[in-house]
Amino acid sequence: MQNYPLNSLCTKPFMKNLTNGKYTLLLYAQFRFMTTSKRIQDRSKSKRVHHLEIVIEKHKIISKILNLLEILKKEPEQIITLKNLDQHRKQINLPKPHKISDFLQKSPKLFELYKDQRGVVWCGMTQKAEELIIEEDEIIERHSDKVAEYVTRMLMMAVDKRLPLDKIAHFRRDFGLPLDFRKHWVYKYPENFRVVQPFKPYDEGEYLELVSWKASWAVTELEKKVLGLNEELDANDHVPGLLSLAFPLKFPSNFKKVYRYGGQIDHFQKREYLSPYADAHGLTAGSREFDKRAVAIMHELLNFTLEKRLVTDHLTHFRREFVMPQKLMRLLLKHFGIFYVSERGKRLSVFLNEAYKGSELIEKHPLVVWKEKVLRHIGYRGKKKEIGTFDHLSDMEDKDLFESDSEDESVKLQFEQADTLSCLESDLPPDGSEMEIEEICRAYED
Repeated sequence: MQNYPLNSLCTKPFMKNLTNGKYTLLLYAQFRFMTTSKRIQDRSKSKRVHHLEIVIEKHKIISKILNLLEILKKEPEQIITLKNLDQHRKQINLPKPHKISDFLQKSPKLFELYKDQRGVVWCGMTQKAEELIIEEDEIIERHSDKVAEYVTRMLMMAVDKRLPLDKIAHFRRDFGLPLDFRKHWVYKYPENFRVVQPFKPYDEGEYLELVSWKASWAVTELEKKVLGLNEELDANDHVPGLLSLAFPLKFPSNFKKVYRYGGQIDHFQKREYLSPYADAHGLTAGSREFDKRAVAIMHELLNFTLEKRLVTDHLTHFRREFVMPQKLMRLLLKHFGIFYVSERGKRLSVFLNEAYKGSELIEKHPLVVWKEKVLRHIGYRGKKKEIGTFDHLSDMEDKDLFESDSEDESVKLQFEQADTLSCLESDLPPDGSEMEIEEICRAYED
């Protein structure tokens, strides 16, 4: 029997004899042409935004330091041996064979190393780092009520009015939740939510469940901004329902092609959609209203975050709870005027475009200001490598940010990215090809 290659488009008949020799069946095999799958990073290099990529580069640095500070903060005396610290490499995102001691010595204003009488090397925080930790705790405490409101509003958006605590933990830093929020913080607001185990004994997982609906909180951030609504509304004055608000759009100045499709975009902006706080059981998956509501939910969630930015797979974890489409990543890429997806590395990040002016947030939460203060105390002095423009952006390597003074002592850090794109494979086009501007703008067509 002739074998037909799988890399060609064909419909070929072939004969197959059954084992008993009495019958012969004519079977038809269809093979669809499949191109080599491309990484998401390769699909939209021409759509990268210089200023927001800078934000990601800064985040790469600060996240490693914050992880180290959290590890030390959990220790009884806020000190740890280098041997034990080595067990936290994955959390720090520092792969072998790079030495943790070399990494720590690059930030002498925050970390100090010393030997005890037995020659064991220990790591601790400097006085300045301890002061910064105290300042962070104070900021988190001052804004705890506002974070409780945002978490409550997430529960109000959820279809079952409950969310797994494990998933909320993904948003801990993004929302400004304390490190031990699962032990204490979740019990501070019994009038808003409670911890339950609804599926015990089959599922021992803990969930946060809504206790009371607050109508004045069922107002989206977009409604507050466009319609001038506020939290002082009487509970009976607002019922979430259909909305027809236009989302703020921001495109790169040199991205000209999109203006050819202004009519379709305008039509999308005027289309009605269901409020994220309204009951979504009647929506048909895949409908235009369904997708626009998903855009509204993502817009609302990003507004809740400190930096108006989230890791995309944290959003995809909530597809069922918030009744969002399976191909959520693709929806983010389509609506690039509302969102910007940074495709650097294996963990992609989504920005709310309207919240940024260049690489700076228009409104900075005190915790964001605090992070910038920490960043100023980090002593990395690597080569400055230019990040490409919107038209062309070449990838920077982490090693350029962490290169030491001498060639022999340089620590070439290739920080591992723990999560893969496997959870996003369904979001890729069938043939793995780059999404063209015409295809993207079809999302706006009626």
